[in-house]
Amino acid sequence: MEESPQEPTSEGERDGAWQRLTAYAYLSAPERLEHVAIMRVFCGTLLADLAVPDVLDRLVDADGPAAHLNAETLTTRLDQLAKWGNLLPSTHTVKASSISEYQRARSRYQLSKLGERIQRDADDVLAGADAAREVSSELLALVERGLRELDELIRKPGGAEPQEALERVSTIFVQFTEFADSIRDFYAYLGQVLARYDLDSAEYQGFKELLLDYVEAITEDVSFRAPRIAAVLDRLWPHLPALLQRLDSHTRGLSGVPHGADGQLATRVQRSRGREPADWEGLRGWFTDVEGRGSQVDQLRDATLRALQSLLANAKRMLRSASGEMSRRKDLLRLARWFDEAAPEDAHDIAVAAFGLYSARHLGIPPATDEVVPAYTSWWTGPVVEVPVALRERGNRAQRGRASAVEDHSEQKERLQRAARQQADDRRAAADELRSSSGRFEHIRLTSAALSLLLELLATALGNAQLHRAEAWTPEQERDFTLDAACSEDAELGVRLTVRRIPGGGTVLHSADGELTLDELELTVEGIAGLAPSGEARVSAS
Repeated sequence: MEESPQEPTSEGERDGAWQRLTAYAYLSAPERLEHVAIMRVFCGTLLADLAVPDVLDRLVDADGPAAHLNAETLTTRLDQLAKWGNLLPSTHTVKASSISEYQRARSRYQLSKLGERIQRDADDVLAGADAAREVSSELLALVERGLRELDELIRKPGGAEPQEALERVSTIFVQFTEFADSIRDFYAYLGQVLARYDLDSAEYQGFKELLLDYVEAITEDVSFRAPRIAAVLDRLWPHLPALLQRLDSHTRGLSGVPHGADGQLATRVQRSRGREPADWEGLRGWFTDVEGRGSQVDQLRDATLRALQSLLANAKRMLRSASGEMSRRKDLLRLARWFDEAAPEDAHDIAVAAFGLYSARHLGIPPATDEVVPAYTSWWTGPVVEVPVALRERGNRAQRGRASAVEDHSEQKERLQRAARQQADDRRAAADELRSSSGRFEHIRLTSAALSLLLELLATALGNAQLHRAEAWTPEQERDFTLDAACSEDAELGVRLTVRRIPGGGTVLHSADGELTLDELELTVEGIAGLAPSGEARVSAS
Protein backbone atom coordinates (compact mmCIF):
# COMPACT_ATOMS: atom_id res chain seq x y z
CA MET A 1 0.00 0.00 0.00
CA GLU A 2 1.43 3.38 -1.03
CA GLU A 3 0.68 6.83 0.24
CA SER A 4 -0.29 9.21 -2.52
CA PRO A 5 2.50 11.75 -3.13
CA GLN A 6 1.59 15.34 -2.41
CA GLU A 7 2.96 18.34 -4.24
CA PRO A 8 4.96 20.65 -1.92
CA THR A 9 3.05 23.89 -1.38
CA SER A 10 5.22 26.21 0.69
CA GLU A 11 8.71 27.37 -0.18
CA GLY A 12 10.13 25.49 2.81
CA GLU A 13 8.54 22.24 1.66
CA ARG A 14 9.91 22.72 -1.86
CA ASP A 15 13.41 23.31 -0.48
CA GLY A 16 13.11 20.17 1.65
CA ALA A 17 11.99 18.13 -1.35
CA TRP A 18 14.93 19.50 -3.38
CA GLN A 19 17.39 18.48 -0.67
CA ARG A 20 15.92 14.99 -0.41
CA LEU A 21 16.09 14.50 -4.18
CA THR A 22 19.69 15.73 -4.19
CA ALA A 23 20.58 12.74 -1.99
CA TYR A 24 20.01 10.51 -5.07
CA ALA A 25 22.80 12.26 -7.00
CA TYR A 26 25.50 9.79 -6.00
CA LEU A 27 23.68 7.02 -7.90
CA SER A 28 24.13 8.84 -11.22
CA ALA A 29 27.56 10.43 -10.66
CA PRO A 30 30.50 9.17 -12.76
CA GLU A 31 31.98 7.58 -9.60
CA ARG A 32 28.69 5.87 -8.75
CA LEU A 33 30.26 2.44 -8.12
CA GLU A 34 32.71 3.89 -5.61
CA HIS A 35 29.95 5.85 -3.89
CA VAL A 36 27.76 2.75 -3.60
CA ALA A 37 30.63 0.76 -2.09
CA ILE A 38 31.26 3.51 0.48
CA MET A 39 27.56 3.73 1.38
CA ARG A 40 27.43 -0.04 1.88
CA VAL A 41 30.22 0.25 4.45
CA PHE A 42 28.19 2.77 6.43
CA CYS A 43 24.94 0.80 6.04
CA GLY A 44 26.65 -2.17 7.71
CA THR A 45 26.87 -0.25 11.00
CA LEU A 46 24.34 1.13 13.47
CA LEU A 47 24.91 4.57 15.02
CA ALA A 48 28.63 4.28 14.31
CA ASP A 49 30.80 7.11 13.08
CA LEU A 50 33.71 6.09 10.91
CA ALA A 51 36.91 7.92 10.10
CA VAL A 52 38.71 7.83 6.76
CA PRO A 53 41.16 5.07 7.86
CA ASP A 54 38.26 2.91 9.10
CA VAL A 55 36.37 3.25 5.84
CA LEU A 56 39.53 2.63 3.84
CA ASP A 57 40.27 -0.62 5.69
CA ARG A 58 36.74 -1.91 5.18
CA LEU A 59 36.81 -1.06 1.47
CA VAL A 60 40.05 -3.00 1.06
CA ASP A 61 38.54 -5.99 2.90
CA ALA A 62 35.46 -5.87 0.66
CA ASP A 63 37.70 -5.87 -2.46
CA GLY A 64 35.12 -3.91 -4.45
CA PRO A 65 35.23 -1.04 -6.94
CA ALA A 66 36.50 1.36 -4.24
CA ALA A 67 39.32 -0.85 -2.92
CA HIS A 68 41.94 1.10 -4.91
CA LEU A 69 41.09 4.49 -3.40
CA ASN A 70 43.73 6.32 -1.38
CA ALA A 71 43.02 8.40 1.71
CA GLU A 72 42.94 11.73 -0.14
CA THR A 73 40.50 10.55 -2.81
CA LEU A 74 38.34 8.80 -0.21
CA THR A 75 38.14 12.02 1.79
CA THR A 76 36.90 13.82 -1.32
CA ARG A 77 34.23 11.15 -1.88
CA LEU A 78 33.09 11.34 1.76
CA ASP A 79 32.88 15.14 1.66
CA GLN A 80 30.78 14.95 -1.50
CA LEU A 81 28.41 12.41 0.07
CA ALA A 82 28.07 14.66 3.09
CA LYS A 83 27.31 17.59 0.79
CA TRP A 84 24.54 15.59 -0.92
CA GLY A 85 23.06 14.67 2.46
CA ASN A 86 23.82 10.94 2.50
CA LEU A 87 26.38 11.26 5.31
CA LEU A 88 26.61 13.53 8.33
CA PRO A 89 29.82 14.88 9.87
CA SER A 90 30.20 13.30 13.28
CA THR A 91 30.06 15.50 16.38
CA HIS A 92 31.74 12.99 18.67
CA THR A 93 34.82 14.16 20.54
CA VAL A 94 38.04 12.75 19.14
CA LYS A 95 40.46 11.33 21.68
CA ALA A 96 43.94 10.91 20.29
CA SER A 97 47.29 10.23 21.88
CA SER A 98 49.30 11.88 19.12
CA ILE A 99 48.98 14.52 16.44
CA SER A 100 49.15 11.93 13.66
CA GLU A 101 46.36 9.94 15.28
CA TYR A 102 44.27 13.12 15.62
CA GLN A 103 44.78 13.99 11.94
CA ARG A 104 43.71 10.49 10.96
CA ALA A 105 40.61 10.43 13.13
CA ARG A 106 39.33 14.01 13.09
CA SER A 107 37.22 13.59 9.89
CA ARG A 108 34.51 11.21 10.99
CA TYR A 109 31.18 10.57 9.35
CA GLN A 110 27.97 8.76 10.17
CA LEU A 111 25.03 7.65 8.04
CA SER A 112 22.02 9.93 7.67
CA LYS A 113 18.50 8.54 7.80
CA LEU A 114 17.80 9.58 4.23
CA GLY A 115 21.08 8.13 2.97
CA GLU A 116 20.38 4.79 4.65
CA ARG A 117 16.90 4.62 3.11
CA ILE A 118 18.13 5.44 -0.39
CA GLN A 119 21.01 2.94 -0.23
CA ARG A 120 18.68 0.22 1.03
CA ASP A 121 16.29 0.82 -1.85
CA ALA A 122 19.19 0.92 -4.33
CA ASP A 123 20.49 -2.44 -3.08
CA ASP A 124 17.02 -3.93 -3.44
CA VAL A 125 16.85 -2.68 -7.04
CA LEU A 126 20.32 -3.99 -7.88
CA ALA A 127 19.63 -7.35 -6.28
CA GLY A 128 16.27 -8.19 -7.85
CA ALA A 129 15.33 -5.67 -10.51
CA ASP A 130 15.27 -8.23 -13.33
CA ALA A 131 14.00 -11.16 -11.27
CA ALA A 132 10.42 -12.39 -11.21
CA ARG A 133 9.22 -11.98 -7.64
CA GLU A 134 6.84 -14.64 -6.34
CA VAL A 135 3.46 -13.48 -5.09
CA SER A 136 2.74 -14.56 -1.53
CA SER A 137 -0.92 -15.32 -2.16
CA GLU A 138 -1.22 -17.14 1.18
CA LEU A 139 -0.85 -13.76 2.89
CA LEU A 140 -4.25 -12.74 1.54
CA ALA A 141 -5.88 -15.56 3.48
CA LEU A 142 -4.02 -14.44 6.60
CA VAL A 143 -5.25 -10.87 6.07
CA GLU A 144 -8.82 -12.12 5.84
CA ARG A 145 -8.39 -14.21 8.97
CA GLY A 146 -6.84 -11.30 10.89
CA LEU A 147 -9.69 -8.96 9.92
CA ARG A 148 -12.29 -11.50 11.06
CA GLU A 149 -10.51 -11.97 14.38
CA LEU A 150 -10.30 -8.20 14.85
CA ASP A 151 -14.00 -7.89 14.10
CA GLU A 152 -14.77 -10.54 16.72
CA LEU A 153 -12.59 -8.76 19.29
CA ILE A 154 -14.38 -5.46 18.72
CA ARG A 155 -17.82 -7.03 19.05
CA LYS A 156 -17.04 -8.75 22.36
CA PRO A 157 -18.64 -7.27 25.49
CA GLY A 158 -16.41 -4.47 26.71
CA GLY A 159 -14.66 -4.14 23.36
CA ALA A 160 -11.25 -5.32 22.26
CA GLU A 161 -8.32 -5.46 24.65
CA PRO A 162 -5.95 -2.71 23.36
CA GLN A 163 -2.73 -4.75 23.29
CA GLU A 164 -4.36 -7.68 21.52
CA ALA A 165 -6.08 -5.39 19.02
CA LEU A 166 -2.77 -3.59 18.37
CA GLU A 167 -1.06 -6.91 17.60
CA ARG A 168 -3.84 -7.85 15.19
CA VAL A 169 -3.69 -4.48 13.39
CA SER A 170 0.12 -4.54 13.04
CA THR A 171 0.06 -8.14 11.77
CA ILE A 172 -2.69 -7.39 9.24
CA PHE A 173 -0.86 -4.44 7.69
CA VAL A 174 2.52 -6.17 7.62
CA GLN A 175 0.95 -9.09 5.75
CA PHE A 176 -1.05 -6.87 3.42
CA THR A 177 1.93 -4.62 2.61
CA GLU A 178 4.07 -7.63 1.74
CA PHE A 179 1.31 -9.06 -0.47
CA ALA A 180 0.66 -5.74 -2.26
CA ASP A 181 4.39 -5.17 -2.86
CA SER A 182 4.84 -8.66 -4.30
CA ILE A 183 1.82 -8.15 -6.62
CA ARG A 184 3.22 -4.84 -7.81
CA ASP A 185 6.72 -6.21 -8.43
CA PHE A 186 5.45 -9.30 -10.23
CA TYR A 187 3.21 -7.38 -12.62
CA ALA A 188 6.01 -4.88 -13.28
CA TYR A 189 8.15 -7.83 -14.37
CA LEU A 190 5.22 -9.14 -16.41
CA GLY A 191 4.92 -5.79 -18.19
CA GLN A 192 8.61 -5.97 -19.05
CA VAL A 193 8.05 -9.35 -20.69
CA LEU A 194 4.91 -8.14 -22.45
CA ALA A 195 6.90 -5.35 -24.11
CA ARG A 196 8.90 -7.94 -26.08
CA TYR A 197 7.59 -9.01 -29.44
CA ASP A 198 10.40 -11.40 -30.32
CA LEU A 199 9.95 -14.34 -27.94
CA ASP A 200 11.37 -17.56 -29.29
CA SER A 201 9.67 -20.94 -28.79
CA ALA A 202 11.31 -21.70 -25.44
CA GLU A 203 10.56 -18.27 -24.01
CA TYR A 204 7.03 -18.44 -25.33
CA GLN A 205 6.47 -21.81 -23.67
CA GLY A 206 7.66 -20.46 -20.32
CA PHE A 207 5.60 -17.33 -20.73
CA LYS A 208 2.52 -19.39 -21.52
CA GLU A 209 2.95 -21.56 -18.44
CA LEU A 210 3.56 -18.46 -16.34
CA LEU A 211 0.34 -16.85 -17.49
CA LEU A 212 -1.95 -19.83 -17.69
CA ASP A 213 -0.86 -21.36 -14.39
CA TYR A 214 0.67 -18.82 -12.05
CA VAL A 215 -1.20 -15.66 -13.04
CA GLU A 216 -4.49 -17.45 -13.31
CA ALA A 217 -4.05 -18.91 -9.83
CA ILE A 218 -3.25 -15.49 -8.39
CA THR A 219 -6.23 -13.85 -10.08
CA GLU A 220 -8.63 -16.58 -8.94
CA ASP A 221 -7.37 -16.39 -5.36
CA VAL A 222 -7.69 -12.60 -5.28
CA SER A 223 -11.14 -12.72 -6.87
CA PHE A 224 -12.23 -15.26 -4.24
CA ARG A 225 -10.83 -13.38 -1.25
CA ALA A 226 -11.61 -9.79 -2.27
CA PRO A 227 -15.42 -9.84 -1.65
CA ARG A 228 -14.95 -11.54 1.72
CA ILE A 229 -12.34 -9.02 2.84
CA ALA A 230 -14.49 -6.13 1.58
CA ALA A 231 -17.47 -7.44 3.59
CA VAL A 232 -15.41 -7.63 6.81
CA LEU A 233 -14.07 -4.10 6.24
CA ASP A 234 -17.63 -2.81 5.78
CA ARG A 235 -18.54 -4.26 9.19
CA LEU A 236 -15.40 -2.82 10.81
CA TRP A 237 -15.66 0.63 9.27
CA PRO A 238 -18.08 2.25 11.78
CA HIS A 239 -15.92 1.04 14.69
CA LEU A 240 -12.52 2.16 13.33
CA PRO A 241 -12.42 5.73 14.78
CA ALA A 242 -13.06 4.45 18.30
CA LEU A 243 -10.57 1.59 17.82
CA LEU A 244 -7.77 3.91 16.62
CA GLN A 245 -8.44 6.32 19.47
CA ARG A 246 -8.28 3.47 21.94
CA LEU A 247 -4.99 2.23 20.48
CA ASP A 248 -3.51 5.75 20.73
CA SER A 249 -4.57 5.95 24.36
CA HIS A 250 -2.91 2.60 25.03
CA THR A 251 0.41 3.36 23.36
CA ARG A 252 1.28 6.61 21.63
CA GLY A 253 4.60 5.50 20.20
CA LEU A 254 6.71 8.28 18.71
CA SER A 255 3.70 10.59 18.67
CA GLY A 256 4.51 11.24 22.35
CA VAL A 257 7.78 13.02 21.61
CA PRO A 258 8.06 16.58 23.01
CA HIS A 259 6.12 19.33 21.27
CA GLY A 260 7.43 22.68 20.20
CA ALA A 261 6.36 26.12 21.40
CA ASP A 262 3.58 26.27 18.78
CA GLY A 263 2.05 22.99 19.96
CA GLN A 264 3.33 21.01 16.98
CA LEU A 265 5.62 18.00 17.14
CA ALA A 266 9.29 18.90 17.26
CA THR A 267 9.97 16.37 14.49
CA ARG A 268 7.88 14.72 11.81
CA VAL A 269 6.79 11.18 12.75
CA GLN A 270 5.93 8.39 10.33
CA ARG A 271 3.59 6.16 12.27
CA SER A 272 3.26 2.40 12.01
CA ARG A 273 0.94 0.97 9.41
CA GLY A 274 -2.64 0.78 10.58
CA ARG A 275 -2.45 3.60 13.15
CA GLU A 276 -3.89 6.26 10.81
CA PRO A 277 -7.32 6.40 9.08
CA ALA A 278 -5.53 6.90 5.74
CA ASP A 279 -3.97 3.43 6.07
CA TRP A 280 -7.39 1.84 6.43
CA GLU A 281 -8.76 3.86 3.52
CA GLY A 282 -5.94 2.54 1.36
CA LEU A 283 -6.63 -1.02 2.49
CA ARG A 284 -10.32 -0.66 1.73
CA GLY A 285 -9.66 0.97 -1.65
CA TRP A 286 -7.55 -2.03 -2.66
CA PHE A 287 -10.57 -4.34 -2.50
CA THR A 288 -13.53 -1.95 -2.98
CA ASP A 289 -14.28 0.68 -5.62
CA VAL A 290 -14.63 3.70 -3.34
CA GLU A 291 -13.94 6.65 -5.68
CA GLY A 292 -15.60 5.25 -8.81
CA ARG A 293 -12.28 4.64 -10.63
CA GLY A 294 -12.09 0.92 -9.96
CA SER A 295 -10.34 -0.98 -7.21
CA GLN A 296 -6.90 -2.58 -7.34
CA VAL A 297 -8.63 -5.94 -7.82
CA ASP A 298 -10.29 -4.59 -10.98
CA GLN A 299 -6.93 -3.35 -12.24
CA LEU A 300 -5.48 -6.78 -11.54
CA ARG A 301 -8.11 -8.41 -13.74
CA ASP A 302 -7.49 -5.89 -16.54
CA ALA A 303 -3.73 -6.45 -16.37
CA THR A 304 -4.22 -10.22 -16.58
CA LEU A 305 -6.48 -9.79 -19.61
CA ARG A 306 -3.87 -7.64 -21.37
CA ALA A 307 -1.22 -10.26 -20.62
CA LEU A 308 -3.35 -12.98 -22.20
CA GLN A 309 -3.91 -10.79 -25.26
CA SER A 310 -0.16 -10.32 -25.59
CA LEU A 311 0.27 -14.08 -25.33
CA LEU A 312 -2.17 -14.56 -28.23
CA ALA A 313 -0.32 -11.93 -30.28
CA ASN A 314 2.95 -13.81 -29.82
CA ALA A 315 1.21 -17.07 -30.71
CA LYS A 316 -0.03 -15.53 -33.97
CA ARG A 317 3.47 -14.28 -34.74
CA MET A 318 4.96 -17.72 -34.21
CA LEU A 319 2.32 -19.26 -36.47
CA ARG A 320 3.16 -16.75 -39.17
CA SER A 321 6.84 -17.53 -38.77
CA ALA A 322 6.13 -21.11 -39.87
CA SER A 323 5.09 -19.74 -43.26
CA GLY A 324 8.30 -17.76 -43.70
CA GLU A 325 7.46 -14.50 -41.88
CA MET A 326 10.07 -15.07 -39.19
CA SER A 327 11.49 -12.54 -36.76
CA ARG A 328 14.93 -11.18 -37.69
CA ARG A 329 16.02 -10.86 -34.05
CA LYS A 330 18.51 -13.72 -34.16
CA ASP A 331 19.92 -12.48 -37.47
CA LEU A 332 20.38 -8.98 -36.08
CA LEU A 333 22.07 -10.33 -32.96
CA ARG A 334 24.44 -12.39 -35.11
CA LEU A 335 25.20 -9.30 -37.23
CA ALA A 336 25.85 -7.25 -34.09
CA ARG A 337 28.30 -9.91 -32.88
CA TRP A 338 30.12 -9.75 -36.22
CA PHE A 339 30.46 -5.97 -35.89
CA ASP A 340 31.73 -6.34 -32.33
CA GLU A 341 34.40 -8.87 -33.29
CA ALA A 342 35.45 -7.31 -36.62
CA ALA A 343 38.42 -5.05 -37.23
CA PRO A 344 37.63 -1.47 -38.38
CA GLU A 345 38.36 -2.17 -42.05
CA ASP A 346 36.31 -5.38 -41.95
CA ALA A 347 33.41 -3.59 -40.25
CA HIS A 348 33.10 -1.27 -43.28
CA ASP A 349 32.84 -4.27 -45.59
CA ILE A 350 30.18 -5.84 -43.36
CA ALA A 351 28.16 -2.60 -43.38
CA VAL A 352 28.34 -2.45 -47.18
CA ALA A 353 27.23 -6.08 -47.51
CA ALA A 354 24.44 -5.80 -44.93
CA PHE A 355 22.99 -2.35 -45.55
CA GLY A 356 24.47 -1.14 -48.83
CA LEU A 357 26.17 1.76 -47.04
CA TYR A 358 28.97 2.59 -49.45
CA SER A 359 31.56 5.27 -48.90
CA ALA A 360 30.81 8.88 -49.86
CA ARG A 361 30.96 9.65 -53.58
CA HIS A 362 31.46 13.00 -55.29
CA LEU A 363 28.84 13.86 -57.90
CA GLY A 364 30.40 16.00 -60.64
CA ILE A 365 27.56 18.46 -61.20
CA PRO A 366 28.78 21.93 -62.15
CA PRO A 367 27.21 24.92 -60.39
CA ALA A 368 25.30 27.65 -62.16
CA THR A 369 27.26 29.55 -64.82
CA ASP A 370 26.88 32.86 -63.01
CA GLU A 371 28.40 31.49 -59.78
CA VAL A 372 32.16 31.50 -59.35
CA VAL A 373 33.19 29.17 -56.53
CA PRO A 374 36.86 29.38 -55.48
CA ALA A 375 38.77 26.14 -55.16
CA TYR A 376 39.37 26.67 -51.45
CA THR A 377 35.60 26.85 -50.63
CA SER A 378 34.49 24.01 -48.41
CA TRP A 379 31.60 21.86 -49.57
CA TRP A 380 30.03 22.45 -46.17
CA THR A 381 29.69 26.21 -46.71
CA GLY A 382 29.60 26.27 -50.51
CA PRO A 383 26.48 26.90 -52.63
CA VAL A 384 23.94 24.12 -52.98
CA VAL A 385 23.65 22.38 -56.34
CA GLU A 386 20.33 20.90 -57.36
CA VAL A 387 20.74 17.19 -58.12
CA PRO A 388 18.34 15.70 -60.69
CA VAL A 389 15.88 13.16 -59.36
CA ALA A 390 17.19 10.39 -61.64
CA LEU A 391 20.74 10.93 -60.43
CA ARG A 392 19.70 11.25 -56.77
CA GLU A 393 17.51 8.12 -56.69
CA ARG A 394 19.11 5.82 -59.30
CA GLY A 395 22.69 7.14 -59.55
CA ASN A 396 22.64 7.79 -63.31
CA ARG A 397 21.52 10.47 -65.71
CA ALA A 398 19.71 8.19 -68.16
CA GLN A 399 16.10 9.08 -68.78
CA ARG A 400 13.67 6.23 -68.21
CA GLY A 401 10.27 5.77 -69.80
CA ARG A 402 8.80 7.73 -72.66
CA ALA A 403 8.07 11.41 -72.59
CA SER A 404 4.65 12.28 -71.27
CA ALA A 405 2.05 13.55 -73.74
CA VAL A 406 1.28 17.24 -73.98
CA GLU A 407 -1.65 18.07 -71.78
CA ASP A 408 -4.85 18.93 -73.68
CA HIS A 409 -6.30 22.26 -72.55
CA SER A 410 -9.09 22.47 -75.14
CA GLU A 411 -11.87 21.91 -72.62
CA GLN A 412 -10.47 24.57 -70.30
CA LYS A 413 -10.13 27.04 -73.20
CA GLU A 414 -13.70 26.36 -74.30
CA ARG A 415 -14.98 26.87 -70.77
CA LEU A 416 -13.13 30.19 -70.46
CA GLN A 417 -14.47 31.33 -73.85
CA ARG A 418 -18.02 30.54 -72.80
CA ALA A 419 -17.55 32.50 -69.58
CA ALA A 420 -16.11 35.48 -71.51
CA ARG A 421 -19.00 35.44 -73.99
CA GLN A 422 -21.52 35.28 -71.17
CA GLN A 423 -19.85 38.19 -69.41
CA ALA A 424 -19.87 40.25 -72.65
CA ASP A 425 -23.57 39.50 -73.20
CA ASP A 426 -24.37 40.55 -69.63
CA ARG A 427 -22.53 43.87 -70.07
CA ARG A 428 -24.31 44.57 -73.40
CA ALA A 429 -27.66 43.86 -71.76
CA ALA A 430 -26.75 46.19 -68.89
CA ALA A 431 -25.78 48.92 -71.41
CA ASP A 432 -29.12 48.55 -73.22
CA GLU A 433 -30.92 48.78 -69.86
CA LEU A 434 -29.07 52.02 -68.98
CA ARG A 435 -29.82 53.61 -72.37
CA SER A 436 -33.51 52.83 -72.04
CA SER A 437 -33.64 54.10 -68.42
CA SER A 438 -31.87 57.42 -68.98
CA GLY A 439 -33.84 60.41 -67.68
CA ARG A 440 -36.16 58.34 -65.50
CA PHE A 441 -33.83 56.60 -63.05
CA GLU A 442 -36.05 57.52 -60.12
CA HIS A 443 -38.89 55.43 -61.59
CA ILE A 444 -36.83 52.41 -62.74
CA ARG A 445 -35.38 49.55 -60.62
CA LEU A 446 -32.04 48.66 -62.13
CA THR A 447 -30.51 45.19 -62.10
CA SER A 448 -27.25 44.50 -60.28
CA ALA A 449 -25.32 44.30 -63.57
CA ALA A 450 -26.74 47.63 -64.81
CA LEU A 451 -25.94 49.39 -61.53
CA SER A 452 -22.39 47.98 -61.56
CA LEU A 453 -21.82 49.26 -65.12
CA LEU A 454 -23.29 52.66 -64.23
CA LEU A 455 -21.00 53.00 -61.20
CA GLU A 456 -18.03 52.02 -63.34
CA LEU A 457 -18.86 54.78 -65.88
CA LEU A 458 -19.57 57.26 -63.07
CA ALA A 459 -16.18 56.65 -61.43
CA THR A 460 -14.43 57.23 -64.77
CA ALA A 461 -16.45 60.38 -65.46
CA LEU A 462 -15.69 61.93 -62.09
CA GLY A 463 -12.03 61.06 -62.58
CA ASN A 464 -12.02 62.84 -65.95
CA ALA A 465 -13.99 65.89 -64.70
CA GLN A 466 -12.48 69.33 -64.33
CA LEU A 467 -13.61 71.53 -61.42
CA HIS A 468 -14.02 75.33 -61.84
CA ARG A 469 -15.00 77.88 -59.22
CA ALA A 470 -17.65 80.43 -60.07
CA GLU A 471 -16.30 83.73 -61.46
CA ALA A 472 -17.85 85.80 -58.67
CA TRP A 473 -17.55 84.14 -55.32
CA THR A 474 -17.19 84.98 -51.70
CA PRO A 475 -15.68 82.94 -48.82
CA GLU A 476 -19.19 81.75 -48.01
CA GLN A 477 -19.44 80.43 -51.61
CA GLU A 478 -16.05 78.74 -51.59
CA ARG A 479 -17.55 75.35 -52.36
CA ASP A 480 -19.48 76.53 -55.39
CA PHE A 481 -17.88 74.55 -58.22
CA THR A 482 -18.94 73.64 -61.76
CA LEU A 483 -18.24 70.36 -63.52
CA ASP A 484 -16.67 70.60 -66.97
CA ALA A 485 -16.32 67.60 -69.32
CA ALA A 486 -17.67 65.16 -66.70
CA CYS A 487 -18.42 62.29 -69.02
CA SER A 488 -17.16 58.82 -69.92
CA GLU A 489 -17.98 56.27 -72.60
CA ASP A 490 -17.47 52.64 -73.50
CA ALA A 491 -17.06 52.36 -77.26
CA GLU A 492 -17.38 48.58 -77.23
CA LEU A 493 -20.80 48.80 -75.59
CA GLY A 494 -21.76 51.99 -77.44
CA VAL A 495 -22.80 53.93 -74.33
CA ARG A 496 -21.87 57.38 -72.97
CA LEU A 497 -22.51 58.81 -69.48
CA THR A 498 -22.69 62.58 -68.90
CA VAL A 499 -22.63 64.01 -65.37
CA ARG A 500 -23.86 67.56 -64.57
CA ARG A 501 -23.87 69.38 -61.26
CA ILE A 502 -27.20 70.95 -60.38
CA PRO A 503 -27.26 72.76 -57.01
CA GLY A 504 -30.20 71.65 -54.93
CA GLY A 505 -30.94 68.68 -57.17
CA GLY A 506 -29.92 65.05 -57.12
CA THR A 507 -30.49 61.58 -58.51
CA VAL A 508 -31.72 58.46 -56.71
CA LEU A 509 -30.81 55.06 -58.20
CA HIS A 510 -32.98 52.09 -57.27
CA SER A 511 -31.58 48.57 -57.74
CA ALA A 512 -31.78 45.03 -56.36
CA ASP A 513 -28.71 45.80 -54.21
CA GLY A 514 -30.28 48.86 -52.55
CA GLU A 515 -30.66 52.59 -53.19
CA LEU A 516 -27.89 55.06 -54.13
CA THR A 517 -28.42 58.83 -53.71
CA LEU A 518 -26.22 61.21 -55.71
CA ASP A 519 -26.54 64.72 -54.26
CA GLU A 520 -26.47 67.68 -56.75
CA LEU A 521 -25.62 65.33 -59.66
CA GLU A 522 -27.68 64.58 -62.75
CA LEU A 523 -26.87 61.54 -64.94
CA THR A 524 -27.58 61.15 -68.64
CA VAL A 525 -26.90 57.91 -70.55
CA GLU A 526 -27.03 57.89 -74.36
CA GLY A 527 -25.85 55.72 -77.19
CA ILE A 528 -22.90 56.59 -79.42
CA ALA A 529 -22.26 55.76 -83.00
CA GLY A 530 -19.18 54.07 -84.45
CA LEU A 531 -18.50 50.99 -82.33
CA ALA A 532 -14.94 49.89 -81.65
CA PRO A 533 -13.53 46.86 -83.54
CA SER A 534 -14.51 43.45 -82.17
CA GLY A 535 -12.41 42.33 -79.17
CA GLU A 536 -11.27 45.86 -78.21
CA ALA A 537 -12.60 48.03 -75.41
CA ARG A 538 -11.72 51.62 -74.54
CA VAL A 539 -12.84 54.27 -72.07
CA SER A 540 -12.24 57.87 -73.07
CA ALA A 541 -13.13 61.28 -71.72
CA SER A 542 -14.88 63.94 -73.81
